[in-house]
Amino acid sequence: MESPAAPVHDQGRRAEYEDRNEARSSGVSWAAVFAGAFVAAALSLILLALGTGIGLSAISPWASMGASGSEIGKGAIGWFILIQLIASSMGGYLAGRLRTKWVNIHTDEVYFRDTAHGFLVWAVSLVMTAAFLTSAAAAMVGRVAQAESTSAGVGQERGVEAHAYFVDMLLRSNSATSEPNDAAARREVGIIFANGIRQGELPTADKAYLTRLVTARTGASEPDAARRVDDVFAQAQQAADKARKMLAHSMYWAFLALLIGAFCASFAATIGGRQRDRVIMV
Repeated sequence: MESPAAPVHDQGRRAEYEDRNEARSSGVSWAAVFAGAFVAAALSLILLALGTGIGLSAISPWASMGASGSEIGKGAIGWFILIQLIASSMGGYLAGRLRTKWVNIHTDEVYFRDTAHGFLVWAVSLVMTAAFLTSAAAAMVGRVAQAESTSAGVGQERGVEAHAYFVDMLLRSNSATSEPNDAAARREVGIIFANGIRQGELPTADKAYLTRLVTARTGASEPDAARRVDDVFAQAQQAADKARKMLAHSMYWAFLALLIGAFCASFAATIGGRQRDRVIMV
């Protein structure tokens, strides 16, 4: 006759066996993480292409038509936040539904693991998207650099182009003819402006040289040429400072959008995991 303690002993051995197997298994379902990350990265690229198309459609070459630059910037920030919200939520939810079901694990531990799975989905998808965009941008830059490699001083030419309008304002004159060394002079002025903006002010020698150049090119008096140099350089500084602030603000918003994506992915993974655990076998 079997003793009453036998079923209790068998249940203890079974629980010990299950606990031992659970301890040996990994707490991360990498297959579910990568599946969710691929979906999130794909959705990010699709929505990015859609947002680019919408933005280009809103721009008009005609005055007083289409969206303004500030409206385009605000729309781009809002769309980037929406991309993170949709793509990260979908990827995290799929990871939660597809991950391996854990048994004999405390509810708090299950919640933590689901949250970690969502966060991993967000991190992996972010790295994948950044790698894809970086490689695409590097390929485009490589083609441009190859096309410009026949001309000397490519980097300096880019610096001149950044201040082309202010260089033209500085050397503008009433004469319709251009000097034989017009391109060389503009290039030199652009380099001087770039160096002055980097240092925060024009060196005395550079300012004196630009004053003499403006006097010779435009026929203005030396005091008028000096005032023109100061005014144009101040405008170039303001434009550079405005561009710096715009870039800094866009980075702040990008940081906020990425934080929103991380939260959405983590929270969506807990929802998916909860629904995964509540599935009843029939």
